[in-house]
Amino acid sequence: MSELDSNARELFDNWTVQMRKGVLDLCILKALAGGECYGYALVKSLVAIPGIGVAEGSIYPLLSRLKKQGLVTTRLEESTEGPARKYYRLTPAGTALGEEMQSYFADMAKGVAGLGEFTGPSPQLPKPATDSRKAKPQVSP
Repeated sequence: MSELDSNARELFDNWTVQMRKGVLDLCILKALAGGECYGYALVKSLVAIPGIGVAEGSIYPLLSRLKKQGLVTTRLEESTEGPARKYYRLTPAGTALGEEMQSYFADMAKGVAGLGEFTGPSPQLPKPATDSRKAKPQVSP
């Protein structure tokens, strides 16, 4: 990537920021899909994901937003090792959204991988899916 000129580098840097932002909610929901998790342990596991490049301080505001949106719940548990610990758990809505996001992400990744070395329109490219709700009825003569 050192071959990129400054404009391309800026574009790439902005693109990676947007990618990480878009995927972080999914990562949080997936991490909590296995069950309740102590906040600090959740943060440490997310910070360790290669490519995400997220700082610890940016995860707690996202968790707070997910709670306000009704996707996670929290509870405090007293600790003998310091202050009370906050545990996070998915709500049924959070579970459903996480599954839908994962499915969408998998479909998108599969589609991007299917492009291969894209050089232009070709018969090998898949035809766009049609939304049956928008399809016009076919009338026979």
